[in-house]
Amino acid sequence: MRADLDIIQEWIPAGSRVLDLGCGDGELLAWLREHKQVSGYGLEIDPEKIAQCVGKGVNVIEQNLDKGLGNFASASFDVVVMTQSLQALHFPDKVLAEMLRIGKTCIITFPNFGHWRCRWYLASKGRMPVSDFLPYTWYNTPNIHFCTFADFERLCRAQHARVMDRLAVDHEHRHGWASRIWPNLLGEIGIYRVSGPSAVELQGTP
Repeated sequence: MRADLDIIQEWIPAGSRVLDLGCGDGELLAWLREHKQVSGYGLEIDPEKIAQCVGKGVNVIEQNLDKGLGNFASASFDVVVMTQSLQALHFPDKVLAEMLRIGKTCIITFPNFGHWRCRWYLASKGRMPVSDFLPYTWYNTPNIHFCTFADFERLCRAQHARVMDRLAVDHEHRHGWASRIWPNLLGEIGIYRVSGPSAVELQGTP
């Protein structure tokens, strides 16, 4: 299984109900079903990847995340997962709000545009960064809303979400003491576990 998915599965309890947004070929859900007796659905828009999900026996729904998740009831899943899709959404704030509504906890991963290599590239070349990890140029990239760890955590605060866990990893999904101390500078990928506000917190919100 992909290295980031192997990290994520540790945060998903056995027997839980999971919704995987932008599930790709269904690799994570298939693994969770086999090893943790997890049930749930994947949402995907690519027909080829949907066919791969079906081949794995994964429950998959063809759905555009930017059109909302109104077909799911509040608190209907134990965990909602979205890997490497946040930056490709037209409305990442609305999708995060919907994730917090329908999931007891949410796991989100995204590339960190505040990483030192991105900063150095912009400062030294005056152009949008291009690398093995971010191979697209500005005019053909599917990534339309790059953010940093600081940006994402500010969005969480604005939506009264609580950051339960955070890992700052490199492109090989390794993490060490330095990225724990300076995550926004040294982390290439953010792996977050967040939860929505509790009823008590909401009562105290003006």
